[in-house]
Amino acid sequence: MPRAEVRIEGVEAGIVRKALAPEAGRDIPRTAVRVTGRGESLVLRIEAEDTGALRAALNSYLRWADVASGVVREAKA
Repeated sequence: MPRAEVRIEGVEAGIVRKALAPEAGRDIPRTAVRVTGRGESLVLRIEAEDTGALRAALNSYLRWADVASGVVREAKA
């Protein structure tokens, strides 16, 4: 079973973790996703039935993390 783990650290990571956590409960076909961490860290773990499903889930979560991080930066500006 293909899997990926992404670690993000920094001031925005805690906020991004809270933004992504509800998405981990969503049903993405052929994948299981966990969002964990504490403080200024985020750990994203994705397990998938195949590499295509892994790629799709990883792309989605990284895109959502980037959007959430951008919102945090804009809110601070």
